[in-house]
Amino acid sequence: MPTSFTVVPVEAQGEERGPAERDGQRQEEEEDDNERDRVSGDGAARESSPFINNAEMDRANIYEGKNMALFEEEMDSNPMVSSLLNKLANYTNLTQGVVEHEADEDSKRKEVKVPRMGTFIGVYLPCLQNILGVILFLRLTWIVGTAGVLESFIIVFMCCACTMLTAISMSAIATNGVVPAGGSYYMISRSLGPEFGGAVGLCFYLGTTFAGAMYILGTIEILLTYISPSAAIFKAEEAGDETEAMLNNMRVYGTCIIILMAIVVFVGVKYVNKLALVFLACVILSIIAIYAGVIKTAFDPPDFPICLLGNRTLSKRSFDVCAKFTESNNETKTTTLWSLFCDSSLLNATCDDYFSLNNVTEIQGIPGIMSGVLTDNLWSTYSEKGSIVEKKAQPSVAGSEETKTGGFPYVFTDIMTYFTMLVGIYFPSVTGIMAGSNRSGDLKDAQKSIPTGTILAISTTSFIYLSCIVLFGACIEGVILRDKFGEAVNGNLVVGTLAWPSPWVIVIGSFFSTCGAGLQSLTGAPRLLQAIARDGIVPFIQVFGHGKANGEPTWALLLTAGICEIGILIASLDSVAPILSMFFLMCYMFVNLACAVQTLLRTPNWRPRFKYYHWTLSFLGMSLCLALMFICSWYYALIAMLIAGCIYKYIEYRGAEKEWGDGIRGLSLNAARYALLRVEDGPPHTKNWRPQLLVLLNLDGEQLVKHPRLLSFTSQLKAGKGLTIVGSVLQGIYLDKCTEAQKAEESIKALMGVEKTKGFCQIVVSPNFRDGISYLIQSAGLGGMKHNTVLMAWPQSWKQTENRFSWKNFVDTVRETTAAQQALLVAKNIDLFPTNQERFTEGNIDVWWIVHDGGMLMLLPFLLRQHKVWRKCKMRIFTVAQMDDNSIQMKKDLQMFLYHLRLNAEVEVVEMFENDISAFTYEKTLMMEQRSQMLKQMQLSKNEREREAQLIHDRNTASHSAPAVKASVAAAVPEKVQMTWTKEKFVAEKHKNKDSNASGFKDIFNMKPNQSNVRRMHTAVKLNGVVLNKSQHAQLVLLNMPGPPKNRKGDENYMEFLEVLTEGLDRVLLVRGSGREVITIYS
Repeated sequence: MPTSFTVVPVEAQGEERGPAERDGQRQEEEEDDNERDRVSGDGAARESSPFINNAEMDRANIYEGKNMALFEEEMDSNPMVSSLLNKLANYTNLTQGVVEHEADEDSKRKEVKVPRMGTFIGVYLPCLQNILGVILFLRLTWIVGTAGVLESFIIVFMCCACTMLTAISMSAIATNGVVPAGGSYYMISRSLGPEFGGAVGLCFYLGTTFAGAMYILGTIEILLTYISPSAAIFKAEEAGDETEAMLNNMRVYGTCIIILMAIVVFVGVKYVNKLALVFLACVILSIIAIYAGVIKTAFDPPDFPICLLGNRTLSKRSFDVCAKFTESNNETKTTTLWSLFCDSSLLNATCDDYFSLNNVTEIQGIPGIMSGVLTDNLWSTYSEKGSIVEKKAQPSVAGSEETKTGGFPYVFTDIMTYFTMLVGIYFPSVTGIMAGSNRSGDLKDAQKSIPTGTILAISTTSFIYLSCIVLFGACIEGVILRDKFGEAVNGNLVVGTLAWPSPWVIVIGSFFSTCGAGLQSLTGAPRLLQAIARDGIVPFIQVFGHGKANGEPTWALLLTAGICEIGILIASLDSVAPILSMFFLMCYMFVNLACAVQTLLRTPNWRPRFKYYHWTLSFLGMSLCLALMFICSWYYALIAMLIAGCIYKYIEYRGAEKEWGDGIRGLSLNAARYALLRVEDGPPHTKNWRPQLLVLLNLDGEQLVKHPRLLSFTSQLKAGKGLTIVGSVLQGIYLDKCTEAQKAEESIKALMGVEKTKGFCQIVVSPNFRDGISYLIQSAGLGGMKHNTVLMAWPQSWKQTENRFSWKNFVDTVRETTAAQQALLVAKNIDLFPTNQERFTEGNIDVWWIVHDGGMLMLLPFLLRQHKVWRKCKMRIFTVAQMDDNSIQMKKDLQMFLYHLRLNAEVEVVEMFENDISAFTYEKTLMMEQRSQMLKQMQLSKNEREREAQLIHDRNTASHSAPAVKASVAAAVPEKVQMTWTKEKFVAEKHKNKDSNASGFKDIFNMKPNQSNVRRMHTAVKLNGVVLNKSQHAQLVLLNMPGPPKNRKGDENYMEFLEVLTEGLDRVLLVRGSGREVITIYS
């Protein structure tokens, strides 16, 4: 359908106004310029952007030319697209770990220009350095020998698959917008919310810290075992004490090295970063040396002979010659080995039975890749702690009786080995995949570099690990592989024996690489803790957010060194490795969860540049991480989860509120939408009924709550766990009152926080107070989650003439709740109700059950007694028996009813017989009606005075109008408005009103009360007397609330009846049911 438009030029619009008017408007616009910068055209303050500083805009440039005049109002508060794009193009990431990384929490942050790194230097090499490390050099050969090539391959493949899937998820998150410094912590917290972010961030911090301890322990093991065994402080005095002596050496040296490294990190981090490439070069050279050695074994295997006694491997630390005796000059001499097994060096000496029965043989430790030793090393050889390392294929004769093996130079296993334990020890060797994302602030193009560099590094290291497993199994003899400390090869590092040109290449390379990795951990972990502390989500660690003037985390470094010392005191590398495996696996699990949640939610903001992800891959990665946690160590897994759970709950209850647009919030919204659609938009089953409260609050002129105790009472009623909507009405027009409405909402939310009332706040601005309450009753809630009960305070000042509308609003609210089939609770003397901090040590909650209201009167005391305030109060139920009722039978029936309802309460039936209406009741009714009539007369005379003033105003307005306008008014206005007011007429009219008023007041004093009102008053007075007699000292009295009269003329009398009914009681809750059952005896 065609639509026609009338185009009015801007100049033409201006011409329609007079010059003076245009000048005045222009002056007003100039005066309002500053206000417009802050507030949009609708009066709502605009959210500040981290990219744009509106104050810096040049207004002359904005309004240059007329082609954008249509958007002048928007440009006062919103930037032009060109300005926005310019700011975005010049946006610079923040340096890692020195300042906070939230743009909206520090708007005055200065941009820091740092050297931009590419994919190779910035991501690939750091990941390579962090992944390849101590386990490769010190434990991989032992894992291959113990688990066999096939099972080792499975272990490595599982761990590498876990990190690859995690890297895919991480790449998706890292490329979904700018990732400032903070790396994995930033990604998890912004994807899963502050609770998960803080919990997993601290777990990742602990993992990084324990990794530092593991690297330091590896450094000391290389030093004391392979470089300088004589440097050991503690020596083994007896055979079998070697392990304990080694652990003590680890503790002493480890503590010294931690202190030294902490000083180095404190003095200058830049030196650590400069040495990183040197340490990485050591790692790469060592790996090249291993591959070169493997190639060399194909044609020239190295000479590393192993001495076997029978099939048992001997440690060559104690002897040189692998033989029982030697012959020289036709003379047979015993060797050092003989003296180790026999009681003397003579040939006829008494020797160990096994030594006598078996021959000593020497085989090559590294037969070479072409030797076929791979078939012998395919299968696992798990063993108990303290068992001898044996070669299965070698012939052996068992002794007549098993002799003690202690004290003989055999190679023993130091720990019990099994598949799951090896997984826990190996997994730290694949961690370090976050190294690239942690440097996201230093990259040229993080969204391109992080996925490419990380996945390439994982692929490279996975190939290295998997190929090394096969090559170690194919080149090295099984007994050497299972010899953890290289005792059978003169104390050499096992992987070093394979390397070319010398074992020392591996020893020195691995020593420096483990040193470097330890320093990197001590550098990175404090920065991670500082980032978490500065986010302010975990209050008790905020002190660790402070540091030196340049931002270096001094306090965090001290804590990191202290936690690292715990790992050092454990002293065993094999015991520390599973601990950090737990923390890293938990971190990786939540990275996968974050990606899966975001993908399944399909949030509009979820638009990663990295496209090769899927929620099934993330879910598989998460499942694999969880499985690996329990495979490694089920008890460590439970402890790690418990720590994370405690931190989560701590942040939830004590942490700062953060809105990061995280996935858990989005998940909650989706779940809420799904649940709302599932909940029927109708009354729930009686068993599911619970009070869903709409609390109506009154506000004073400062938008503060008049009766805060109403919210206290609300939170005490919340044992029902139902919905709570706290509503209030502001009188006026919304455009004028939107600021006040926002202030009122903040005030109510603050009070809800103080009173621990969990729920929603809803402010309605309405021209009429009564209509506003009606809107709330009709429209509050959503779908099936609507309120079914209205809670409000009794209008204490309803009798005051200046507050004449309060009782009308109240009675209308009672009628509307009844029409909407909602229950109504009216708290009288609300300011006397207890706060949440008070505790009643004794007393009663008295229920006066006059009419059946669906069970509300029974249910409310039960809910109140779940709260600490009312817990020690007893419940008493009173009901009223009439003349024809059997009070004894009534009491039995009520007790049985309460028994079936599973409620504990004392029952009492009060007999209230018919008797004559007292003179007091008659007089009270008369006074009530006289007061009501007098108020009507006063209201009538006031309305007449207002009408007279309006007529005079209309006449004056008409006399000042133009003649043509006057004629039209004369034709339109009724004749009585055109009357000429003289002094005589005015006095006569005044006396006429006086006479009518006087006669009206005379009628008031001669009137007789309405018999219906007398009967109602009689009931109120009589029932009030009975209630006072029984419940005057009760902590709370619950009463059936009688309904308002059908004839609206008696509304003020209804208020008087309620006042009389509750007179003399401290705390009263008037209850009016919704017309449906809310409590049932059935299961």
